[in-house]
Amino acid sequence: MDTKALLKKVRKIEIKTRRLSDHVFGGEYHSTFKGRGMTFSEVRQYQFGDDVRSIDWNVTARYNEPFVKVFEEERELTMMLLVDISESTAFGTSSTFKKNIITEIAATLAFSATQNNDKIGLMLFSDQIELYIPPKKGRTHVLRIIRELIEFKPENKTTNLSKAFKFLIDMMKKKAIVFVMSDFLTDEYEHTLKILGNKHDVTGIRIYDEKETEMPNLGMVQMQDAETGEALWVNTGSASTRKKYKNYYHDRVSYFERAFKLSGSGYLSSRVDENYVIKLLGYFKSR
Repeated sequence: MDTKALLKKVRKIEIKTRRLSDHVFGGEYHSTFKGRGMTFSEVRQYQFGDDVRSIDWNVTARYNEPFVKVFEEERELTMMLLVDISESTAFGTSSTFKKNIITEIAATLAFSATQNNDKIGLMLFSDQIELYIPPKKGRTHVLRIIRELIEFKPENKTTNLSKAFKFLIDMMKKKAIVFVMSDFLTDEYEHTLKILGNKHDVTGIRIYDEKETEMPNLGMVQMQDAETGEALWVNTGSASTRKKYKNYYHDRVSYFERAFKLSGSGYLSSRVDENYVIKLLGYFKSR
């Protein structure tokens, strides 16, 4: 993609997702994800209705009239976006690809964090850590994140969520808000997710396409695994073959939900043709 086309695409995503974060998610994000606590702000004269427990007795004694300590929420947080860029996210049969929806959601969350002056970082992963951008503030930084989400070409095609979680556990020492965006068509990450969930506020966002949930009856078809590249002939006319695939897919979904629930983390699923705005708002409100 040439520079002009890339900038045009970045701008298009910015306009759409910034509008969502400004008018829809700003307040919900702020109320859902609290700061680390209360920090001292100032001392002022006592007013009727103030909590007597907040009286500063030293200042009160000095001026011979009541003064109270004023505290404010320590708002600054760090958001980390963990984005799966393995080959399976390039799948799509309806209006768009899974990776396009993931990009929009990531951009919306990033602009929501920017409204609250929070830091945003990005990790792109496959079965390796493809790119890590340390958390920073500001619109320019968010635009860089969007550019990478659009343009970055991974070196590997398969997925290893556990490796991504281990990297973040080692990298992030302070508590962060972590959004993991993937189709979660893998397993063996439950243990590492539990460690990550003990340290950070984690949410898994599963993006999927309706057509990948079941195998259609198309007779004998040659299929290729998007991640491994393995090609084989499959008799989709076989009811038992279609049932095995359906069971395999639903096992992955069940594993995803169970792993996030047991780790104390939040999770939601959204089809590529669904309104992810409604899904995210519902999730924020439920918290």
